[in-house]
Amino acid sequence: MVDVNDWHLERDGFCLLKSAVSGESIASLLEACSRAFDGDTQGVRARSSRGHVYAARNLIESIAEATTFWQSDPLLPFLREQLGAEFGLVRALFFDKPPDRTWGLAWHKDTSIAVKDNSIASTSYSRPTTKAGVPHVIACDDVLKQMLTLRIHLDEVTEENGPLRVIPGSHRSSDCDGAGLDGAVDVHADAGDVLAMRPLISHSSGPSKPGTTRHRRILHLEFAASTTLPDGMQWHDFVRGG
Repeated sequence: MVDVNDWHLERDGFCLLKSAVSGESIASLLEACSRAFDGDTQGVRARSSRGHVYAARNLIESIAEATTFWQSDPLLPFLREQLGAEFGLVRALFFDKPPDRTWGLAWHKDTSIAVKDNSIASTSYSRPTTKAGVPHVIACDDVLKQMLTLRIHLDEVTEENGPLRVIPGSHRSSDCDGAGLDGAVDVHADAGDVLAMRPLISHSSGPSKPGTTRHRRILHLEFAASTTLPDGMQWHDFVRGG
């Protein structure tokens, strides 16, 4: 396995921030997720046969901790350095691969953003959809290049529980192949490590190994450099950094 500490955000499109979130904060986030998911009365969380939540959207509205824990060292200064002083959180998701409901994801780039109104006509956006009641559009490269994703590892991630795979250098545009499939990197991490990645980087993940007892819980946070979007579009949510 390649040591992801050798990778750099600007050059490769991703980097790993080791031990960026304390064990105490990880425990608090897991508890907050559990409370929110147990209280879900609208059925917008995807659950496995044993009731484990393996996907959840719109966490800015339901988990207060998701809007606050990153507003301190070392994540806050890192975000300011990468995005500038006017950045904000625009979307928060949760993913898990519970042992009874593993899954894989084909190669893709994250091009969808959550907005207030996706009916605005503009060449900067396409393919309006609604996900869990929230309007979304596919954004142009200029918008996506001003964004950064932080994936907070709530569990240790090894080859056993379906790690994320990324292609270095593929973040430069929506049609950039970077290092290609032969150069793909598996991202292994400890709980509390944070993967920073540009939305346009190509990434995928395979299913967990048969017989595993490991979860692979990830808090996926998307940040934008500015509250302003082209052509009058508005972010669905924008939590300004402190």
